[in-house]
Amino acid sequence: MVLTVLLGLLAVFAVGLIGLVLKAALSTGQLSPSPEGAAIGAVTSFFDTLGIGNFAPTTAWFKFRKLLPDSHIPATLNVGHALPVIVQSAIFLILLGVAVDPILLTGCVIAAVLGAAVGANLVVRAPVRTVQLVVGIALLIAAGLFAASNLNLMPAGGAAGGLPTPLLIIAIAVHFVLGILMAFGIGLYAPSLILLSLFGLDPRLAFPIMSSCCAFLMPSTALRFVRSDRIDLKVVLGMMIGGVPAVLLAALVVKELPMVWLRWGVVLVVIYAALILLRDALKPGEPAVQKETL
Repeated sequence: MVLTVLLGLLAVFAVGLIGLVLKAALSTGQLSPSPEGAAIGAVTSFFDTLGIGNFAPTTAWFKFRKLLPDSHIPATLNVGHALPVIVQSAIFLILLGVAVDPILLTGCVIAAVLGAAVGANLVVRAPVRTVQLVVGIALLIAAGLFAASNLNLMPAGGAAGGLPTPLLIIAIAVHFVLGILMAFGIGLYAPSLILLSLFGLDPRLAFPIMSSCCAFLMPSTALRFVRSDRIDLKVVLGMMIGGVPAVLLAALVVKELPMVWLRWGVVLVVIYAALILLRDALKPGEPAVQKETL
């Protein structure tokens, strides 16, 4: 029953998100999808489905290419990756969702959505330096998590499909905080996987929880983000178009790849992008005015 409801809601969210983005893009003259955005969506969504994550690599790509102002990164990440993550969530729910405790699944999803609603209101008002600082620190943490995964330092997890009540409450509370951080462009997947694995959950069952949290919170924040001037809708449309087929390819055709060397490459790229963001955030004087990408 819970699975059916979640899948139905995902379909509604997907339709609503597409309509919302198209309406905003039409009203602002940004209806032409960015080809580079499509490439970003395809590459990062493909590897996100296989467990790499997409926020850190996408942020690194934005910084390398100077594709959009730093203040636009959180909104463009959350809205651009939302539709591919909805598709990803539906696949994981169909394949693995029946084995997950429905209270844990729905509790974490609701908490993450509420947290993201709080975070979205903060990030659209935050000074550029604050956004740069938060995202820069988050990228360094992401790089550390990638490295830990390669060195087999991540928790192995257990075989449980649910958690005892005290740990269940903690997990839901932590996902509220992770929802806030998601609004700033800080990926939820890695910290969620670590937390749930440490608590003894079967790591495979963390995937429907993680993807469902993101699939519901990202369209929810889109309601706030698309009305702000801190978003590049051309890049967003490209990411949506490129990301969906990449998710389907990764989840239904490829399914698994050796990821160790790719993660090391991501570590280096993400560290570089983080240092650039932190340098700009800590630079004396007024933040440089960045050209808006429309």
